[in-house]
Amino acid sequence: MAPRTRIDGKLTGAQKAGIVMMAIGEENASKLFAMMNEDEIKEVSFAMSTLGQVKTDTVDTLMSEFVDQISEVSPFTGSMENTEKLLMKALGKEKVSGIMEGISGPSGRTTWDKLGNVNEEVLATYLRNEYPQTAALVLTRIRPGQAAKVLSVMKEDFALEVIMRMITIEPVKKEVLASLEKTLQLEFVGNLGKAKKRDSYEAIAEIFNNFDRQAEKKFMENLEKREPESAEKIKELMFTFDDLTGVDSKGIQALLRNLDKDKLAVALKGSSEDIRSLFFKNMSERASKILKEDMEAKGPVRMRDVDDAQMYIVGIARDLADKGEIVIADKGEEDQLIY
Repeated sequence: MAPRTRIDGKLTGAQKAGIVMMAIGEENASKLFAMMNEDEIKEVSFAMSTLGQVKTDTVDTLMSEFVDQISEVSPFTGSMENTEKLLMKALGKEKVSGIMEGISGPSGRTTWDKLGNVNEEVLATYLRNEYPQTAALVLTRIRPGQAAKVLSVMKEDFALEVIMRMITIEPVKKEVLASLEKTLQLEFVGNLGKAKKRDSYEAIAEIFNNFDRQAEKKFMENLEKREPESAEKIKELMFTFDDLTGVDSKGIQALLRNLDKDKLAVALKGSSEDIRSLFFKNMSERASKILKEDMEAKGPVRMRDVDDAQMYIVGIARDLADKGEIVIADKGEEDQLIY
């Protein structure tokens, strides 16, 4: 019996969710299911089971709509209070208390301690709108390592002016310091929201990273036609298997120690010669010989299997980068490695 077609009319939210889940593949859909409660799983599962045949243009339209909606997300404020509210909906009070204590640290934590967790570019963007004297005062109160990073991303003339003020800075009255702390508490988050609007693009880039090759190409081409500037921003934020060429030898060796060699063999079957050479030259002669033999023994492999294997390796690379165990050069960076 031919599958039923139920996509001609208006789609419900559950049906839309079901189509997205099926479009992104089993592995990614399972991760989304893990975040749902039992009622949500039942509702989406039922919708998926009754979809019938879904036309390609329906999927294209829905995914484009999905991308557009994420691109238009209104600015929001990330705060301890908002984070705690979200966690309370998913976890028990006892678990949330433990998590929040781990995030916020001791109750006596100062404004300067909290600034220690702020990205140096974000802090530099905030300070460049302040007087050099104010920036100098802030930088003398935070950790030297972070102060150095902030100064290094500031414009050279402004950074030099701040350094000169730091050299000649005099003891600050307690009330002046208290006023500055209060200002940072009240205004800092608001200014951060204006510094960069990257959250929505980062979310979409994450989604595109998890598409298989065909889906990524299809949706990117559609987005390039409709929103070329947005498409370019997303491409800049995406991290693909080919971007591993930006990882140095030490990083590739760390990656090799943490991945499944069988999946590496599949991933390299569909990779460029540059990527293959990158992995082979960072392995022992015996290990590279075994890997090459394994690749040859596998014969033809499905493109979907290659995509899954490459996504698996990219995921491990990003996890290691987050832990600081490897360094992934940003696209367009011209940083030189000094040995």
